[in-house]
Amino acid sequence: MSPTPPRNKGKKIIKINAIAQAQLIKLMLDGVYTCHELAEQTGLHYVTVLQYTRELHAAGAAYICAWEKDSRGRDAIKVYKIGEQRDAQRKKMSAAQRQAKSREKKFNIDMMQRMAA
Repeated sequence: MSPTPPRNKGKKIIKINAIAQAQLIKLMLDGVYTCHELAEQTGLHYVTVLQYTRELHAAGAAYICAWEKDSRGRDAIKVYKIGEQRDAQRKKMSAAQRQAKSREKKFNIDMMQRMAA
């Protein structure tokens, strides 16, 4: 057994990184938190949470259980969960749906400009 350093004699040594990783994994068992929420809950940096979840996913220990919509309405925010299952599929709009949405948006802008003038 290696001797403890003189400054740490009589003190309990706590490894912060191990505690944060344990909290991260505990939260990922629920599968309801995005990486931003995991970072807030654990106190880890957002980039660190991204790295941990990416590595857990690559190792097959975690999977993408859901996708959340970003500010533009696209499935871009991953929700990870611990386990070995297939990743959830993204819901994509067809080309016709995208075009219809674009036409509707242009029509609404045109109507707003006509009403303002």
